[in-house]
Amino acid sequence: MLRKLLASMIGLTMLSVGCATIDKKPSSRLDLIRSRGSLVCGVSGKIPGFSFLGSDGRYQGIDVDICKAIGAAFIGDPEKVQYRPLTAPERFTALKTGEIDLLSRNTTFNLSRDALGGNGVTFGPVVFHDGQAFMVKKSSRINQIEDLDGKNICVGSGTTTEQNLNDTFQERGLTYSPIKYQDLNQVVSGYLKGRCLAMTSDSSQLAAARSGFNNPQSHKILNEIISKEPLAPASIGGDQKLSDAIRWVIFALFTAEELGINQQNINSRLEIAKADPSLTSMRRFLGVDGGLGNKLGLEDDFIVKIINATGNYGEIYERNLGANSAVTIKRGYNNLYQNGGLLFAPPLK
Repeated sequence: MLRKLLASMIGLTMLSVGCATIDKKPSSRLDLIRSRGSLVCGVSGKIPGFSFLGSDGRYQGIDVDICKAIGAAFIGDPEKVQYRPLTAPERFTALKTGEIDLLSRNTTFNLSRDALGGNGVTFGPVVFHDGQAFMVKKSSRINQIEDLDGKNICVGSGTTTEQNLNDTFQERGLTYSPIKYQDLNQVVSGYLKGRCLAMTSDSSQLAAARSGFNNPQSHKILNEIISKEPLAPASIGGDQKLSDAIRWVIFALFTAEELGINQQNINSRLEIAKADPSLTSMRRFLGVDGGLGNKLGLEDDFIVKIINATGNYGEIYERNLGANSAVTIKRGYNNLYQNGGLLFAPPLK
């Protein structure tokens, strides 16, 4: 009888321990970021328009502004972001080892990187729709990809660019000699020194690189695009709380542009929403009527903080890639869906 009683007591103890284990929610890196009071963001640091060091010694570009928007939402301060310049081969290791919280580094969203059997990271929404192209000197008389048969081509190693180059030439029965480098600056240097007849990368990176040449008009980007390159920020896989927060910060940037909310009018729109209870969707979006932020583990006014910090997506794009920027790239696919682009945010409700 005593043995049975002891067995029952042990069983109940084990059951209670098991229940406690089941009930205990795993901690999220979002909680660590908020308690630390800073966001560590992995960037390239060498691509004008996306992430590079300006003359003032501060990082600039679309990828940098995404870091700032997320820093503003998570911590309340876009300046509490630490930037880690990373090469392409380093970037996923930096995520896995916890060296960085967020990767915002012109990284293509694809199955092998997203899947658990691959890199196992979690991508946010696409922030720039791109495609791979080739750049050559105008004097080379190269006008199409077939003209590069048997030629040397400079390419970044450990990238989807390298794989796309091989796939395209193999499918077309063409040969080439790859001249591989660790980062874009090295690829550009090899190209300018004549080690290859062409360099290949995302068309946005080619435009960014050409903008820094002594004679940019002497180089041309071939018209043919050989791949889809949806560029998106990424976080460590399996952390839904963190990935949800990142995802909806970016969707908020798209939605703010759709609603015409920007850095100039955000505070006045907030005051209007506070004064008018009938503006239910606007009050919810701006955190007057709470709930959205709380669902993400953020403050309910996180969107107000974002727009005050960086402006909406359109403002970010115009500042870094618009007509008056150092690297001008037409928005094209990177327009809102109602303007013929691919940017679309689910409802924030």
